[in-house]
Parts: sequence; structure tokens; C-alpha cells
Amino acid sequence: MHAYQHDFIALAHRAGVLRFGSFTLKSGRQSPYFFNLGQIATGAGLARLGAAYAACIEASGVSFDMLFGPAYKGIPLATTTAIALAERHGRDMPLAYNRKETKDHGEGGMIVGAPLAGRVLVIDDVLTAGTAVRESLALIRAHGATPAGVVIALDRQERGTGERSAAQELTHEHHVPVLAIAGLSEVMDYADTQPDLAVFSAELATYRAHYGVA
Repeated sequence: MHAYQHDFIALAHRAGVLRFGSFTLKSGRQSPYFFNLGQIATGAGLARLGAAYAACIEASGVSFDMLFGPAYKGIPLATTTAIALAERHGRDMPLAYNRKETKDHGEGGMIVGAPLAGRVLVIDDVLTAGTAVRESLALIRAHGATPAGVVIALDRQERGTGERSAAQELTHEHHVPVLAIAGLSEVMDYADTQPDLAVFSAELATYRAHYGVA
């Protein structure tokens, strides 16, 4: 596990973003862990989160020209990532996000920030159904730009309705890479190092064996 992945999972655990126990997901599955990125709601926490996104992007080597944050959750995530890329990695990248409804006064339009152009990297929290991300990819292409990939915080690495995970489905359908700061594998590695989480290690392994993807 990379240092930025460990720091991210530790931050998520301390902030209550990552919780362990027994949770019923929307799919009806009983999961030994739950993840809600909205629990990070302070300036310091968002700064560390942006640093994790930026480190993931840098480690991946993905080529891109600008960032895009889907409304609404993706807006602060793309913003803090852009700041971290500039301050920590010397990459001052253009940033854009969309409105939910087209503005018909002032500057108008649906896109706020830099014009969509070149290779656009989408920043979001997680992939469940992936509806918002698919809409973003269509919007990027409609403006004549090219999706460079999607970056999410956590990949649950489990099957959806078929044999592929949500991330694998998106890559298969749209031919773009999906990067994640961490996945279930790293969550399990982290749990193994925390004495208070040892009780959940076997449950996590069972869950991955039952629902996980290759």
C-alpha cells in the first residue's frame, strides 16, 4: 500500500467516513463496512483529501489537460484536488464544473470555470450506479473534449448485477480508465494493522470472496 493510500484510509476512518460493523447497502447486501465521503466537512480534512486525490493522479501517470467536477459532490472534490496539484506537484491545471440546470442569464450556460477542452479528468467520490459520471462523460464529449479518465475515492471492487464491478463496467462501456485512491484490498490491509479492527478482518475477507471481482 502506498503512503498516500494509508493516510487516506486513516483519515477516512478517523473522520467516520469509513465505518466497520454491519450495514445494509442499497443493493440489499450486508456489508462489514460503509463509506460516506460527505463526512469530511472541515477545511483541514478537505485539504488532506485533495492531497490524496492529487497523489493518486500523479502515481497513475494519466495524461490530462484539465479537471472536471460533476455537480454537486464532485465540485469541492475537483476544487481541492486542483489546489493540491498546484501546491504539492507544481501543476496548475484548469478546472470546470457543471450546473444542474442551465443558467439563462448572466454568463449563461451549464459549464462554470474553464472551457471544456483537451483531455478532461473527472473527479468524483464513488461509483455506485455511475449515473452522474456517465452524464459527465457525455457532457465532455458534447463540448468537443475527450474524457481522460475518472478518479474516485474508493473502489469497493465488488460485482454489480453482472460479473464486472461498477468501475469495470464504466471502463468497458466508455473506454476510459477509472482510478481510485484506495480499494477494498487497501481497506483490508489497513484493518489488519489496527488491533481494534482485527475482529472485522475475517468478515472483510468473506465479503470479498463472496462479492469481489478479479
